[in-house]
Amino acid sequence: MPTDGPESYPLPEHPLLADVARTLQDAGHWGCVVDDQWRIVFATDQIRFTFSGNEGLANFAIGEHFFGPEYARVTQEWRFGTTTTALFRDTFVGLGGYILADTPGGRDELREIVDPSLRDLVDELTPIEAGAVSFAGSGMGLDEAVGIPIIAIRIRDTAGRLVGTAMILKPALGMGTIATLTSMDEHHVERMQRVAKAARRPAAILFADLEGSSPLARRLSTASYFALGRRLVRAADQCVVEAGGLVGRHVGDGVVAFFLTETYDSESAAARACITAARALGAAVAGVAARSDLAPDDVVLRFGLHWGSTLYVGNISTAGRTEVTALGDEVNEAARIEACATGGRALASKTLIERLDPDDAEELGLDPDAITYIPLADLPTATDKARRDAPAIAVCDITE
Repeated sequence: MPTDGPESYPLPEHPLLADVARTLQDAGHWGCVVDDQWRIVFATDQIRFTFSGNEGLANFAIGEHFFGPEYARVTQEWRFGTTTTALFRDTFVGLGGYILADTPGGRDELREIVDPSLRDLVDELTPIEAGAVSFAGSGMGLDEAVGIPIIAIRIRDTAGRLVGTAMILKPALGMGTIATLTSMDEHHVERMQRVAKAARRPAAILFADLEGSSPLARRLSTASYFALGRRLVRAADQCVVEAGGLVGRHVGDGVVAFFLTETYDSESAAARACITAARALGAAVAGVAARSDLAPDDVVLRFGLHWGSTLYVGNISTAGRTEVTALGDEVNEAARIEACATGGRALASKTLIERLDPDDAEELGLDPDAITYIPLADLPTATDKARRDAPAIAVCDITE
């Protein structure tokens, strides 16, 4: 997501408010700052990015009253956050005591300032003079209201005069749970956010699967086989992440990853990253086997690498998970290539290899001009599905 870029809000003019705003921004918080009259003077990139649905930076109506008509209007444009009148009213009840205490004309003036949808709540407010207050706020999530705890902290100068208020928001989960969920590589999470909106995205495709998994599962205890699968998935994801790719969904012992052109400088760089990740995982398999007290020949992966010119790639988030997925004929073709790569081979399609420029090819130890290819249907290891669905796809063996 963009941070401190040309679309970020400038820091407030008041030095104390600027210091607080800078701190919230640098720490990556969901946060916003208002002055002593509750005019919005800053909102962090993180909260704007989230409230836009990870598509740019949402408008926070800088200079307007935090509960005025203009701010109420822009909240209706957000994808997440206080996007309904009911949620807007809930937040006003939580912060209204502060606002009433800060309004010189009291309730009469406050009624004139706030959005008409809030005026009936003014008489229910009790002024608050505390240095900080927290309340259980809420906002619109993917399909329903979700908890958003809010902490409001007063900002005063050395003479004790009120300068403004900072509001810090967080997901409803406790920090211990959030810490567990954020064990993912931060750069990979950022790449996932960039594909929040599904779209056509050219990419290299990597499929890998454990060969002979059924006999191995029968031979090992369930606990041992689970441990093997976990080690294998962790190794695979690490190799993909380090190469700058996007981890796709895991199905059984299978691994899927995508290396988007938009992540790299060129199609060649994306293709190179895909091959690099496959080779890194191939090299890591021996260590996975050793940690599972298995011989190297017991843990063998098949690899299928392909290029997708018209992939439709996006991030699917639900109440139970978030994952990157892609649709397109090339995804199915990559799966067919992988199924033919028995014996621990890495088969790559001609369309992928010919994306490599001379420098990237040389770095990989490949010479695209000297490679010969064979159609999937002509491979001795071709599956019935490969002969049916992708017989003419030309591949070569790039196993190191």
